Amino acid sequence: MRSHEKRVNVCPRTQGKYLVSVVLTAVFAIASLFGTLLFSADAVADAAESQAVAQVGNATYASVQEAIGHTSMKNATVTLLTDVAESVTITPLKGMRNVTFDLNGHVLQADGSAVITVPANMQLTITGPGTVAGGTQPAVDCRGALHVKSGTFTSDATLMRFAETDETSAQGSFSDGTFIAPTLFNLLDDAKNLGYVTVRGGEYRGMIPAGLNTLALLSGSFSDSSNLAPYLADSLGLIPDGTSGDGTGDGMFHIGDLAISSKQASVELDPVDGLQRLSADDLLKLTETQLNGIADYLLVVDSDQLQALNDQIDSAIQAVGKRKAFEAVSQNITITAVRNGADDVIDANSSRGAGPQLRTSDHDGISAQVAVTIKAVAEPEKPEEPGKPGDPEKPGKPEMPRSGSAVQALAIISLLLVIASAICAYATVHLQSSRLHN
Repeated sequence: MRSHEKRVNVCPRTQGKYLVSVVLTAVFAIASLFGTLLFSADAVADAAESQAVAQVGNATYASVQEAIGHTSMKNATVTLLTDVAESVTITPLKGMRNVTFDLNGHVLQADGSAVITVPANMQLTITGPGTVAGGTQPAVDCRGALHVKSGTFTSDATLMRFAETDETSAQGSFSDGTFIAPTLFNLLDDAKNLGYVTVRGGEYRGMIPAGLNTLALLSGSFSDSSNLAPYLADSLGLIPDGTSGDGTGDGMFHIGDLAISSKQASVELDPVDGLQRLSADDLLKLTETQLNGIADYLLVVDSDQLQALNDQIDSAIQAVGKRKAFEAVSQNITITAVRNGADDVIDANSSRGAGPQLRTSDHDGISAQVAVTIKAVAEPEKPEEPGKPGDPEKPGKPEMPRSGSAVQALAIISLLLVIASAICAYATVHLQSSRLHN
């Protein structure tokens, strides 16, 4: 009986231990499952984050095209998060017309077509450092409006294509950036005209075709100036062979104000070195005066001032030839930029000057002055006159010695005569005595 009661008392304890074990096992299993699910969720999130290539606001997207489709009035900027090969079209949500694309230092590369296509009635602004690389495709095809504020754009063919049709007219505005391609701007296949494209800055390395009548160049630097003449805005010209910071030529043509420059604003002529009359071309070459590359402009030298200078040159030449003095004189010469075809101002003294002739303009009234000075010539000193050639000079009468000297001379002469007489007498006597003995 006691044994039976003892067994009954032990069984509940065993059951309790078993129940605790089951509960602990269940708790551990649930915790493990929860941890696995949490880890899996984090891994999925990390994977999604690593695949993001573009961002709009705080949201990231696996493609640039998807990000463009999620722009809004509040967040209209698509920011590139990594280098990506994708051709995109600016198609935001319905009602959106303006999108800003921030390159953010990355590369957007073409994938089968133009890197960026801007449809009609859409406006795209491109900012930030970075590159739009077309490869064999254009960097941009535009039927709407394109504003480029920075970035590098490259293509192995045509860089930017625009289209004005019966229904739409493209617009382009470039304020900065670097643009590199064999052909920089051209028409889309169905375009009747380019549209309205304005260059306000940037560096352009490539050719711009002729005939793009609605292209205007207001500022910028260009490597190829062959067709730029019609595109340069009024009162602007091209300054060739600009210099970089180290003073070396960079081979670019920079747009600048129409101006006349003279490296030698004043020149001094020395008659001793020889003088000759100057033509207008001689003067421009002497002073290194040039117009900064205007196609239909001439450099015209004031003919009256040039004649006055040549009169002074003639006077100096004559003075040197006659060995006469000549005072220094200075003559200012006015050089004016005048449109070719203005018959009332162009004459035989006109010259195109140095440098390439590149453009058309209606801007007048540009002039510069150079000063030409002829140094003075001193009158040479007169040499001493030599004796006159002619009959030999007649000997003059000998001057009589003074009285004291004459007496002394006569006394000496007399003494010498006496001595001589005595010698002669002695010799005569000695000779006669010798004859008698014989």
